[in-house]
Amino acid sequence: MSHTLGIRQAQKQKTRQALLDAALALLEEQSLSSLGLREVTRAVGVAPTAFYRHFRSTADLGVALVEEALGSLHPMIRTTVSTTGDPEERVARAIDLIARHVAGYPAHVRFIARERHGGVQPVREAIREQLARFAQEVRAELAKDPVSRGWSEDDLLMLAHLYVDEMLSTASLFLEALEAPEEERADRTAHVTQLATRQMRLIGLGRQHWLD
Repeated sequence: MSHTLGIRQAQKQKTRQALLDAALALLEEQSLSSLGLREVTRAVGVAPTAFYRHFRSTADLGVALVEEALGSLHPMIRTTVSTTGDPEERVARAIDLIARHVAGYPAHVRFIARERHGGVQPVREAIREQLARFAQEVRAELAKDPVSRGWSEDDLLMLAHLYVDEMLSTASLFLEALEAPEEERADRTAHVTQLATRQMRLIGLGRQHWLD
């Protein structure tokens, strides 16, 4: 009996993941607010009624995509502001991690960039909640650095939000470079790397002199 239940559970999870993957592929060319559940179920090859065994609505599916896109990134985000290494090493490490993530998961990055200010409120709120968690985790990492001695909790959180916003902006720019014509891609990627490096340095310089 338990073996049968295990098979059913595995099949259910497989169908759920197929719906998420199909939705993400369809969202390459449209926003979530225009996505119909019949499009998604047709792409998977299941009846529309099967959709409701996994999600209450397309908005609910969108929230699940937010978790898939951002939920696993918390260790990476913390690593980008790790106190290990000198400031230049930290900046280079952070930008490299962002670039590699964009190259590996462009559809997820595109989805978050589009839906962060999109028309589906539960998805906007889910993204906002994930980013707020990132900021809190970055604040905790920044607090470990001797440079942060004397900083208030509010100021550390403000700085954490600056870093998170910079990471998102850099990810979007790397995505644009990735989607550029092949002959332009390398130059545009190099430009994004240079720009992100300068912006991260600027934040770092401001941080060093904030208490002055």
